[in-house]
Amino acid sequence: MSLRNFLEQMEAKNEVFHIKDEVSTNFEISYIMKKFDNNGPILMFEKVEGSETKIVANVCGARKRICEALGVEQEKFYQRLLEAWRSPKKPKVVEDGAVKEVIEEPDLLRIPVLTHFEKDAGAYITSAVVHAKSLDGTIENVSIHRLQILDEKHLAIRLVPRHLYKLWRMAKEAEVDLDIAVSIGVHPAVMLAASSPLPLGVNEFDIANTLLNDSLRLIKCKYVDAYAPADAELVLEGRISASKEVPEGPFVDITGTYDVERKQPVVEVVNVMHRGDYIYQALLPSGAEHKLLMGIPFETAIYEAVSKVVPKVYAVNLSIGGSGWLHAIISIEKQLDGDGKNALLAAFAAHPSLKHAVVVDSDINVFDISEVEWAIATRFQACEDLLIIENVRGSTLDSSANQETGLTSKMGIDATKPLTKPKEKFERAKIPVSKRMEELTRKLLGE
Repeated sequence: MSLRNFLEQMEAKNEVFHIKDEVSTNFEISYIMKKFDNNGPILMFEKVEGSETKIVANVCGARKRICEALGVEQEKFYQRLLEAWRSPKKPKVVEDGAVKEVIEEPDLLRIPVLTHFEKDAGAYITSAVVHAKSLDGTIENVSIHRLQILDEKHLAIRLVPRHLYKLWRMAKEAEVDLDIAVSIGVHPAVMLAASSPLPLGVNEFDIANTLLNDSLRLIKCKYVDAYAPADAELVLEGRISASKEVPEGPFVDITGTYDVERKQPVVEVVNVMHRGDYIYQALLPSGAEHKLLMGIPFETAIYEAVSKVVPKVYAVNLSIGGSGWLHAIISIEKQLDGDGKNALLAAFAAHPSLKHAVVVDSDINVFDISEVEWAIATRFQACEDLLIIENVRGSTLDSSANQETGLTSKMGIDATKPLTKPKEKFERAKIPVSKRMEELTRKLLGE
């Protein structure tokens, strides 16, 4: 399964909007992407100034499309992802693939990489799926990283202190550069797997293969010891330097604010592979696609953790207003007073970057913020239902947190119905509706 397979499926459902006017990679494409953000269609930019390459964007910009990519209904999505996390299956490695149609010397300046926001340090690749192995080959990791274009053959890579950072540190201590494959233009299942919070040592390609029903195929790179999807649009073979670092950033992160400039490693690109008519995949920093790809795997982790402390979890939403990262709303089935607070503690443990969480009953739609506010207004008492945790690890993406230590304060709100009062006091009034009234209403609304 490839990105192109998925785009064909979405074309058949009229989910792809083709933009045929010529547009520039400097701000114009990102501006259009922002205008179509939040459940907008996939965008196909047919005519890019100074390039013969098309650009596709907003591929995973709607929950329904991510569910369709996995062939699952939204209410069963978490279970599907959890099953894949628990049952990774190694993909087959093949000799050839569509991405090997063209093999050439690197010239990064020929790739239509976007400059997104006014104060960005430069053009950035934002949908890069990076594969690397430990020097002894026992540990493999696949993750998504931003890459700043430095010149024809060099990039700066942002390494958050997670798994790829650890592999790089191991190579650095051995004074050896770390081989990587950077894949651009892959199936949404690969993007989702690469975004998943899995233990070190789990190969995310194996998770993607499970999600794709054993249809993912990999190719081994020509010059580096790394792997890439055989049907990717574009692959950069490179090495993360053990010694060279440069200032990276500023760059916009998921909150829509600028991340700080910091020293980051240099990647030397040694080879490029791509389809003859490759499509460049763009991802808008802080856009819906960014938030969903980062957030949905952690929604799944929260769902799993909270399911262990309450009878049933109905839905989890890392909300758009919370940047798809800092705010969670969780609907549960409550049996005893205290279940709400247990759910909050489980959520904070499952997602360490989480700052604020709200727990509601199953009659509240977690994706409708007005309903969530109503639950807080009518079911929450601050003196009884407020949970505050001080001086704990949070997210450095939160501008109000301590940017050096990462320490923050967290707040949990138990907005579930108290069991000490009659449940009738918390029911929303309903109007009895007859079939005749339904028909009349549809007529008045022009439906």
